[in-house]
Amino acid sequence: MTMDTSHLAALDQPARLAAAARSVLACPSAVSLVVDGVQDPVAGTTDLGMQDLDGTPAFSVVPGTVLSQAARRGSSALLTVESGLGPLGSADRDATLTLTGTLHNHGREDCDCCGEVRDVVTLSVGSALLVRAGRQSEERFRVSLPDFRSSAHRLNRGYLQRCVEHANRCHQQELRRAVAGTSGTPLSQVVGVSLSDLRPDGVGVHWVDPDGAHTRTLSFSRAATTTEELGDLLREELRA
Repeated sequence: MTMDTSHLAALDQPARLAAAARSVLACPSAVSLVVDGVQDPVAGTTDLGMQDLDGTPAFSVVPGTVLSQAARRGSSALLTVESGLGPLGSADRDATLTLTGTLHNHGREDCDCCGEVRDVVTLSVGSALLVRAGRQSEERFRVSLPDFRSSAHRLNRGYLQRCVEHANRCHQQELRRAVAGTSGTPLSQVVGVSLSDLRPDGVGVHWVDPDGAHTRTLSFSRAATTTEELGDLLREELRA
């Protein structure tokens, strides 16, 4: 869902408000974390990663750092997430999500990027406030926590935008191969490929070859209901 003026009237509906808040959490432009009793919560961690686990922010941190220690103590924390939705300069970027709660240590995992062992620190959210800065005044919306944590918002707008950005930035070669195979164009002549408008039931594909710019809309065989299904359907349709 978008955060433009035409949708603000509907934000008094708990499910729509929760969807907007989850979209901001999934697609931040900037994140700041304040932890009770800790001067610099990110000390010792240069690549603090955050993801949304059904409304629970989760951080991947180096074991033994101050944030990991704070989580073991169950420290209180305040997380501020600035919206990264939409293009730069759009009204979507005026939204800020503020979450308060308690830090917890959620075990350890192997980092997908470097293979290092990381502590998983989660923020058990006790309150959620979505703020939109207007031209003349600020609008504040208290978010219902049960709705905020609902699995119905897994495929929110922010998550879908981040998926497209990741695919376009990190999987260009795979996208070029897919377009070359489906269009019959030699791989060397597919200059660039980008995805857009990813939805649970389809995606737009754009590419450039010697004949010019092309656009094709791919419709999935069914609408995805989980993140895993979305990935599988996207790969299946690109291969087809």
